[in-house]
Amino acid sequence: MATERILIVDDEETLCEVLQLNLENEGYDVDTALSAEEALLLDLKKYSLILLDVMMGEISGIKMAKMLKSDVTTADIPIIFCTARDTEDDMVMGLNLGADDYIMKPYTIRNVIARVKSVLRRTSAHKTLTAATNEKSNVLKVEGLLIDLEFKRCIVDGEEVKLARKEFELLNYLILHRGKICSREQILSSIWSDEVVVLDRTIDVNITRLRSKIGKYGSYIVTRSGFGYGFRD
Repeated sequence: MATERILIVDDEETLCEVLQLNLENEGYDVDTALSAEEALLLDLKKYSLILLDVMMGEISGIKMAKMLKSDVTTADIPIIFCTARDTEDDMVMGLNLGADDYIMKPYTIRNVIARVKSVLRRTSAHKTLTAATNEKSNVLKVEGLLIDLEFKRCIVDGEEVKLARKEFELLNYLILHRGKICSREQILSSIWSDEVVVLDRTIDVNITRLRSKIGKYGSYIVTRSGFGYGFRD
């Protein structure tokens, strides 16, 4: 299992360093940013959790959280607000934005670590349940990419995309086997089993078309030269 990655966003540099050291001692990979502006330059979708200070510069923690929740690629990243503001209204506002927890300063390192572990446990359990539900239902979903198996539809960030039959079956097959590389032979026998003669080039052409049609999710389809294709987690 990959090490969970945490981003700390706080304008107090010393506090960032202390939190980073202690969370790394717990086995997490930890990055820091001293402002929301600095954090937004990072590849945020790679993080398992974000510790976010509310009171910062021009872009506050609240504003950054709204930006994250409005972007399909980052909407599911759990957020823990860390702030000196301790009114009930502030807490309610933060939680209504979709924050997973709210820690008031000053806080102990033990408290932060306990909250981080608790949120990550809940997130992991939710992902496991979602994956199990997807496998048992007629819908496959990966972030903003949705495959409706009953009505044979492909939805990309809320918009239906027209796929040819083989393209649809190929995408369905790759998602069902996501996280592993499928050989050309496996793909051919599953998708083109009723064809007499099918060239390897047929797979390449369909993969190229599929990548183009599903937009940014096309990058999730990976090629391993000499081995085959896969859909990354």
